[in-house]
Formats: sequence, C-alpha cells, structure tokens
Amino acid sequence: MSYVTFTADKLTVPTELTIPFIEGDGIGPEITAALQRVTAAALTKTLPENKIIWQEVLAGEKAFRQTGSWLPSETLATIKQAKLAIKGPLTTPIGEGHRSLNVTLRQELDLYACVRPVRYFPGVPTPVKKPEKTAITIFRENTEDLYAGIEFAAETPEVKSLIETLPQKQQAKLRFPATSALGIKPISKTGSQRLVAAAMDYCLTHNKKRLTLVHKGNIMKFTEGGFKKWGYALLETHYPDQVFTLEQFNRLKKAHGLSAAQTTLTGAQAAHKVIVDDLITDNCFQQMLLAPEKYQVLATTNLNGDYLSDALAAQVGGIGISPGANINYQTGAALFEATHGTAPDIAGQGLANPCSLLLSMVMLLEYIGWHQPAKTIETAIEDTLEQKIVTHDFAQTIPQAQEVSTADFATALIQQIEHS
Repeated sequence: MSYVTFTADKLTVPTELTIPFIEGDGIGPEITAALQRVTAAALTKTLPENKIIWQEVLAGEKAFRQTGSWLPSETLATIKQAKLAIKGPLTTPIGEGHRSLNVTLRQELDLYACVRPVRYFPGVPTPVKKPEKTAITIFRENTEDLYAGIEFAAETPEVKSLIETLPQKQQAKLRFPATSALGIKPISKTGSQRLVAAAMDYCLTHNKKRLTLVHKGNIMKFTEGGFKKWGYALLETHYPDQVFTLEQFNRLKKAHGLSAAQTTLTGAQAAHKVIVDDLITDNCFQQMLLAPEKYQVLATTNLNGDYLSDALAAQVGGIGISPGANINYQTGAALFEATHGTAPDIAGQGLANPCSLLLSMVMLLEYIGWHQPAKTIETAIEDTLEQKIVTHDFAQTIPQAQEVSTADFATALIQQIEHS
C-alpha cells in the first residue's frame, strides 16, 4: 500500500496513493460512489500520472453486520497507518446505544482540529439576504470539552459518590442533587494551545488577517476562560512578530491611552500582521448574522464549534454543501468527512446531495498538495450549481431548477470537468 508519510511537518505523497474510505450509513454508499467517480475524472483531467487506490474500511452499520463491531480495530489500525482517510456519515443513536463513532474516531486518532471552511456557492438557496458575505473557517477543538463523554447518569451510585466529593460550596450549586445527572467539561492548556496554533498557522499560510477566539469565559471562567487566556498567551509568545492581539491593545490603552493603542493597531495592520481578538459565544452568533464579512478564522472549543459550524453552514445553504476535516497537525493524520447525517429516509432513492463529501475531498486533495484536481472539482460544483442542475434538496427551492439524481449530478460534474 502506498500511503502518505509525514516527517518534520512535511507530507510526502506518492503518485499512486492508497486512501482508506468509510462508505457510511444511509445515503453514504450513494455519495461515496459519486465521490470516487468525480475524483477519478478530475485526476484524469489534471494529473493523469497520479492515481488513487480506494481501500474500503468498515465502520457503522455495515461493520456491525459483517463483524459484530461498530468500529473494528482493523479500521483504526489502517487509518493510523495511512494517516489519511475520508468517510461518509455514520449512524449515532440519540440517548441510547453506542457512542458517536465520529467522536470516537476523532479521539482515538487524536484528530484535535475540526476544520470547517464555510463559503457561499452562487445559486444555492439560503435564508439570508447576502450569503456571499460569509467566508469563514472554523477551527473547533475536537477532543475535549463535554464531548469527552465523561458523564454520570442521574440517581446512580456513581453520580452520588461524585457529588459527595464536591466541596460544600459546589454542592450547593446543584439545584436538584438527588435527580441530577452530571457531565465533566475538561479543557486543558495543552489542548487549547495546539488548536489555536493550528488556526494561527492556517491564517499565515492562507493569508488571513483576522483570528477570533470564541469562548464563554464570562460564565465558565476556568474552562472557557482558560481557552481564551491560553490562546492569547500562546500567540503572543510564539508568534510575537506576526500578531497583534486585543490583549496587547488593551494593555497599551491602559498604559498610554487610546490614541497610542490605535496607532499601534494601525501599524500592525499596515505590517500585515494577524489581528487577534475574541468574542463571547452568544455575541459571536449575533455577529455572524450582522457582520460576517468582518471575520475570517474562528478558533473555539468543542461544543461551541459544533453549534457555530452548523449555524454558519445554514447561512450559505446548509450542511449539505459544507465540508469538514479532522486533523492532527503534529502527526499529519487527517480524516475528511461529510458533515451531514445519514438521511435514512431518502437512502437508496438517488435523492442525496454529494456536495459535502465532494468538497471534503477537495480539502483532502489540497491537504496533500494536489491543488489542480481540487480546484477542478470545486469549479465544476460552482458551474453546475449556477446552471441550476441540482439534487432534490435544492430543487425544492430553486425556481426552474433541473432536478437530477445523485448519480446524474456526478455525471454533470464530470461533464463540466471534461469540457473545462
């Protein structure tokens, strides 16, 4: 097998590359088939000497049917070795059954950065008046916070014992201790700083000039507040010549007055430094609607990032057209994925929109340095959507749209690629 290798912060990619893939549940098989066809066409058009060998690994319902395990150890081992994979959506029961396989994969592989670029494609129906103003990349911490899954069910010996270990002052904050379930919210300096560093490096390599730390530190002062404090400290210590932060602005203002602080900010902008500020989470949601054009990169904690990713996606047409990646920038390991659910109600009917998975493949190709096929796929999606050739989801709200099946949408993309 020819996998990527990662040494000293550099990926080495063979021209014949094996990529493990998880087909996914529900609509997963349909959109995965579209992914493979479109990717092959883009490679033939732009890098004919390069080749992808698709290696299926099992997870989800298909894995359970064939092996009795929702996530076989062989799947984790293969992805760890390959350091690269792409997946369709996987089923997660709500309130019962097995834990989220998506979360498990991220934690088992230590894929600490969930990266979600959000942009508008002309012609896509959206609920806002000017969706083109939204062009924001979210860096969501992927392994900590409430998603660590440290929970204790109400009215169990475990939760009772935990409550008894709390100081009396903390116990008094429990409104109904006898019937309370508890969850623990771990947020560490190490986890926070490696996420913020990844976001900062992204700003530098993608010519982004504003990085915003999103937190609820006004209420959760030691966890969310820690994220903010540790993020600023990391940036000012490790990127002193490349950033100017709101913390620095406020210190200058306090010591030398507003005019001096403003002059320094203007100089930092002229020197093309990355300007770093922060937003309380609820205010961030407001700003994303009122003035999204002012923001470029958000770095935030796990739960905040989950909410913000979907909310921002809604502004440009929904998660059906939003890609996602889970990356460990220290080891090079990366898992790209469709960001939507399994949609079992339409599975097997040819109604699914494959754009989320296709755009995640664009991210994968960019990640390994195959920029030409990545751009070719993205452009084909843009052109096809502008021609109003769409799948069932968009056809419902686009006047005079030409509704096509999942497979026919892939065919339309391939025709765009071949004639580009």
